[in-house]
Amino acid sequence: MQDNGSRPLALVTGASSGIGAELARELVRHGHDVVLTARRAPELESLAAELRTLGASATVLPKDLALHGAARELAREIETRGARVDVLINNAGFGDVGGFAREDPDRIESMLELNVVALTTLTRAFLPGMVARGRGRVMLVSSTAAFQPGPNMAAYCASKAYVLSLGEALAQELRCTGVTVTTLCPGATLSGFAAEAGAESLPLYSSKLVPKMSSASVARAGYDAMMRGKPVLVTGIVNKLVALSGRVFPRAVVFPVAKLLLGDHSA
Repeated sequence: MQDNGSRPLALVTGASSGIGAELARELVRHGHDVVLTARRAPELESLAAELRTLGASATVLPKDLALHGAARELAREIETRGARVDVLINNAGFGDVGGFAREDPDRIESMLELNVVALTTLTRAFLPGMVARGRGRVMLVSSTAAFQPGPNMAAYCASKAYVLSLGEALAQELRCTGVTVTTLCPGATLSGFAAEAGAESLPLYSSKLVPKMSSASVARAGYDAMMRGKPVLVTGIVNKLVALSGRVFPRAVVFPVAKLLLGDHSA
C-alpha cells in the first residue's frame, strides 16, 4: 500500500465474503484500489488476488474488529503506511438469535463492539481527512432491522438502529463539505450472515415467501447510491415497505409481524 495516485483508495471492512466482498469487487470495477480487512486472512488473500487481475492494488490487513481497540489499531496502521482513504465502507458486522436473557453475554459484547464501536471509531478516524480535502464517501451498512425493534434479535436490531441514526445525522452534518455518508439497509440477503447468526431456520430466511436479494445485487445498488450521495438506501421494494411500516405503524402491528419473521422470543 502506498500513497494514492490517480486511483481513489477504499477501505472495506468485513470484506472476506458476502456483501463486503461484492462491494470490494464493485469498487475495483469502478477504478478504485482497495484495502481489505476481516478476520479470515485466506479468504481476503483469495479476493485480493482476484482483484489484482483487474488492475487494482489490493492490500490485505487481517483484523478482528470485534476485539476492543482493534479498529484504532487498523486506522493507525493505515496512517503509518501513508495511505489516504477516500472511501470508507463500514460493512463488518454480525447478528445473534435468541431471547436476550438467554444470549451469551460475551457474544453480545463482541457484536456491539463490531457493529457499533468499531464502525464509529473508523468513521471518526477517517472523516476529518476527508473533510479537510473536501471530498470523500462513507458507507455504513445497516439493515431493515434498524427500522423497528426485533424481539428474538433485540441487541442486533438495536445495533443497526444505532448505525442508521448515526448515518442519517452525519449525512446532515456533512452537507456542503464534499463528503457524503450513505447508510445501506438491506433485508434478507443470500450471504453468510444467517448461518453466522444462527438464523437460517427463522422464517425471515427459510420461507420462500420472503424475497431474498443476492449479495452482488445489494452491493451494486449500494455503490450506486453512495456515488450519488444518497443518505439512506433500503434495497428492494418489499424491504422498502417493511422499513416504512416499521416507522408508521403502531407497535401493536409491528411486533406480531416481527414474531412471525423472527420466531418465538419468549424468555
